[in-house]
Amino acid sequence: MKTPPALQPLIDDGIIDEVIRSLKSGKEATVYVVRSGSELRCAKVYRDMAQRSFQQRSQYQEGRKVRGSRQTRAIGKKTRYGRKEEESAWKNAEVSALYQLTTAGVRVPRPYGYFNGVLIMELITDAAGHSAPRLGEVELTAERACEYHDFLIQQVVRMLCVGIIHGDLSEYNVLVGSEGPVIIDLPQAVNATGNNSALPLLERDVNNIRSTLGQYAPKLLDTHFAREIWGLFEKGELRPDSKLTGVFVRNEALADVDRVVVAIDDAREEALRRQRGRDEMGAWGEN
Repeated sequence: MKTPPALQPLIDDGIIDEVIRSLKSGKEATVYVVRSGSELRCAKVYRDMAQRSFQQRSQYQEGRKVRGSRQTRAIGKKTRYGRKEEESAWKNAEVSALYQLTTAGVRVPRPYGYFNGVLIMELITDAAGHSAPRLGEVELTAERACEYHDFLIQQVVRMLCVGIIHGDLSEYNVLVGSEGPVIIDLPQAVNATGNNSALPLLERDVNNIRSTLGQYAPKLLDTHFAREIWGLFEKGELRPDSKLTGVFVRNEALADVDRVVVAIDDAREEALRRQRGRDEMGAWGEN
């Protein structure tokens, strides 16, 4: 295929050798299959801020660190320099998260480098060597659904152990590779200790996975892992190998304002999020 302008400098510098094809195109980025030596990898080309439409970005960015006080003030004032810094921070968030999560043993695509707004990472494939389908595209037995649920809950725990919440985890952001689920798309990754919406976002992530896999294993619909996980995290007792029960007794006397606010935002954006997923799934399938 014709080399996209954003990838030509990487070919010129010998970082990649060839662009094979487009893998998917979404509102946040376009992903290409590229060849680097004898290996096939992914190249994720992020769109500029003006081209993107991810909603409620400020909710996810709360608690993220920026380089210094000048950058913080500029971002707050929405100056041209501030917007540039905000754009850079948004793109770098996924890169930083991937490196951190790979080190923590979370199953995400292995990153190979970030070059001028392009992330080079592992290409996830199925057992036949084809591009892996999304979780929402596969049919599962009840046993396999429970197996995937256990694995994904473990990944959520490992993420939280290093202070990260995905923030948009769903059937659209999990690939089913040859060895099982792989979590993708992390530009909105949340700082668990510095974001007031951390718990509601964690709960939404966990419940999205529960709802998807509960279609095949209805017993999963009666589990409540998010609050149990968060309770251990708050007490400093959460570990990658923590034994969980999926049981949580809610104290209905305590008001959870943040959870209510996020629920309202969720209701407003659910249609947009699912439509984005369907659009990207269609684009994925066409390629």
